[in-house]
Amino acid sequence: MTFTEDDVVYRVDVEQGQKTGFYLDQRTNRAVVRQLAGAKDVLNMFAYTGGFTLAALAGGAASVLSIDSAADALRLAARNLAANPGLDAARAEWREADVFTDLRRLRNEGRSFDLIVLDPPKFAPTAAHAARAARAYKDINLLALKLLAPGGLLATFSCSGGVPADLFQKIVAGAAVDARADATVVARMTASADHPVALAFPEGDYLKGLLVRKA
Repeated sequence: MTFTEDDVVYRVDVEQGQKTGFYLDQRTNRAVVRQLAGAKDVLNMFAYTGGFTLAALAGGAASVLSIDSAADALRLAARNLAANPGLDAARAEWREADVFTDLRRLRNEGRSFDLIVLDPPKFAPTAAHAARAARAYKDINLLALKLLAPGGLLATFSCSGGVPADLFQKIVAGAAVDARADATVVARMTASADHPVALAFPEGDYLKGLLVRKA
């Protein structure tokens, strides 16, 4: 199926895609990235089908490097871009790779970016997995902060119900310390306002995010 979000067209694989095939709860945050992306070199990790990528291009990003380990998702992402002839495909690069490995490769190459989006899959479905998830979140955020140019912005997310918002912020703060980055939280990012949360299941309010600026 095909639908439009903020004048950007997306194709969605409802049957085979993750969840509904598209992360509808990130709609507001895609709009934020679009507003911030103008003339910036953007890195979108765990790009999936390119939601944040297309939002950044629609916002006038100078370039967007999108990385994901799923070839099928990246093929659909490229089709999403092709469905939007008003977006400059020459500014987009798609790369199939393990994100953890490629973050290190980019670091070793001395690359830097003005805006980085980290929207990984669920690392901790329950609190029992929180310790292992914390290590993974810290690893990717530490590397992202090292790749972030001075004055750059990191939009970093967790969809792990087992990692509450206060713990997630502590993880990102620890990553900043280890990266020797002077960083400031400039906004907290949550699911779109129409994303329902059952009172009897507060863990359903799983999406949390931070917008961090590096000095």
